[in-house]
Amino acid sequence: MRKLVVLSFLSLDGVMQAPGGPEEDTSGGFEYGGWTVPHSDRASGSMMGEQLAMPFDLLLGRRTYELFAAYWPNQDADAIATGPFNRATKYVVSNSSPQLGWETSVLLSGDVVAEIRRLKDQDGPMLQVHGSGELVQTLLRADLVDELWLKIFPVTLGSGRRLFGDGTIPAGFTLLSSATTPLGVIFASYERSGEVRTGSFATS
Repeated sequence: MRKLVVLSFLSLDGVMQAPGGPEEDTSGGFEYGGWTVPHSDRASGSMMGEQLAMPFDLLLGRRTYELFAAYWPNQDADAIATGPFNRATKYVVSNSSPQLGWETSVLLSGDVVAEIRRLKDQDGPMLQVHGSGELVQTLLRADLVDELWLKIFPVTLGSGRRLFGDGTIPAGFTLLSSATTPLGVIFASYERSGEVRTGSFATS
């Protein structure tokens, strides 16, 4: 059984769109691309390196795949993600016919939820999901996410694509670990842990 982990950069108001640069994703008129960059430091790089050091395959939506495929094969081999991303098998979710020129890329189409369940049932390394906002909504709706590895930045953006959008179902999570960088980025990892529990502070 393979674990499926969603890794996401988030603003305080839950936006995940275009964390890495101004031209990354301007859809919907988004104007704040690259909002994570001023908060990046050695500590955040080290913690991200730990998350990418373990064996994993990638599960990506078409848009994120195309961004990554145009970028990572051409980066310095010493960059944190270059080796792990280039070595990983990339499972690409799309109902179109994208060009899969990045090494070890596999197209998933048709009944995507069934295909991903099949992948999870196989032996192999964890499946890491980066970016891929529309795919993440599908995964959340189908309750296929085992863990959330979030990087929460001290900024609000007001608009933009959010991690917890229309696909979110009520679900309980347990905090596995947390740490804070000197620039105020919170690294928090959560594990899926059953249903939402409720209670009351009212006294009888």
